[in-house]
Amino acid sequence: MRPIGIDLFSGAGGFSLGFEQAGFDIAAAVEIDPIHCAVHKYNFPDTVVIPQSVENVTGAEIRKKAKLGKKRVDCVFGGAPCQGFSLIGHRVLDDPRNKLVKDFVRLVSELDSRYFVFENVKGLTVGKHKAVLQEVVEEFDKVGYDVLTPWQVLNAAHFATPQNRQRLFLLGAKKGEKLPSYPTPLTNISGGKLISESLPFGPTCEEALSDLPDADRFEDLLDSDEIAKVSYGKPSAYSSELRCKSTKAWHLGYKRVWKTNVLTSSARTVHTDISKNRFAATEQGSVEPVSRFFKLPGDGVSNTLRAGTDGARGAFTSPRPIHYAYNRCITVREMARLHGFPDWFRLHVTKWHGARQVGNAVPPPLARAVASSIVSAIGRKIEKPSNKLTLGDPALLTLDMTQASKYFGVEALANRRDRKSGAKKRKQVDIERERNALVGGSAYA
Repeated sequence: MRPIGIDLFSGAGGFSLGFEQAGFDIAAAVEIDPIHCAVHKYNFPDTVVIPQSVENVTGAEIRKKAKLGKKRVDCVFGGAPCQGFSLIGHRVLDDPRNKLVKDFVRLVSELDSRYFVFENVKGLTVGKHKAVLQEVVEEFDKVGYDVLTPWQVLNAAHFATPQNRQRLFLLGAKKGEKLPSYPTPLTNISGGKLISESLPFGPTCEEALSDLPDADRFEDLLDSDEIAKVSYGKPSAYSSELRCKSTKAWHLGYKRVWKTNVLTSSARTVHTDISKNRFAATEQGSVEPVSRFFKLPGDGVSNTLRAGTDGARGAFTSPRPIHYAYNRCITVREMARLHGFPDWFRLHVTKWHGARQVGNAVPPPLARAVASSIVSAIGRKIEKPSNKLTLGDPALLTLDMTQASKYFGVEALANRRDRKSGAKKRKQVDIERERNALVGGSAYA
């Protein structure tokens, strides 16, 4: 029997995918944003998506909606926002902005989960911010959980992912259960500092992207995020796995029924000739001085792919890096490759939502490594599932905020931006942003 996991703050499902690949069944995913809920539902058709804030849901409600009955929840995982640093010296978790952290602890307890994984920014481990972590440990202790210490920051690049991305992970267990261990690094960072001479170098940007056809070759991608019957190049070992060209590539997750010759999440960005010339003149591994876009090193790893800000703070997407070989920003699919998402995994059709969904996600290979440590602590041997899952309705990937809210029967989130589809509007937005960059403003392609 596969262990049961519940994803809080699930987003599009990077954490969910990693846990599934490690052998978990993801019973429920709680996410406040209906657009993210729709994408999660598409990729995980058997998971119950709960379109609510964790503030407004109880463990009993999650159990009921997921039809868990009296089944034991083995792990609750998620990355709760933590913003109240200005109150250091007081009880930081008493800051209303940090209530979501306390709700994470509450739900772990109410679900009586055997284990939990709490993911957050590396900054919580630095200087006075460590007080936040200590309070989190104290909160878990109050509800009957031990936390593995010392806590660790894990880098996705050390787990066979071509991206330098460092995040804090807190692992914990219900008192009386065996504490898990942190996963051991699998790879060195390509082009970076060695952590062990016995470890191989991880995949590079070129190994992640070189087999993908150039999106700029297809006019249809000005109007759509997908195109059928494309020809791929020769895959590396890394890209071969993301294309699921072997049974091993699915790990302990469920195989999906999908179209292997369709290039998805690849809507084009229109750049001016001036911008293309600047991109061409920029050395790999450095920042283009006007737009401040990072140019990927073909023989190294990506910088940290970020989501940007939400609607309440201006709705800006962090810049997508410049491709190492093409004079353009990378597509959402190329972002997904650098994050460790397999090609069957779809994101929202708009570049804005799709890029934010990747940037917000835990890279699945890193999530899988962490989840495998929980499986080891549980002591359960898991067989590969034989059944295949049919992905959800592709229309779920196209919903704007109003449509997604109506689909799930919830109120639309306030102050959120919905990028409208349509090549003409996209071209105008992209060109205007590049014009802003030329006069010294920030650009977000």
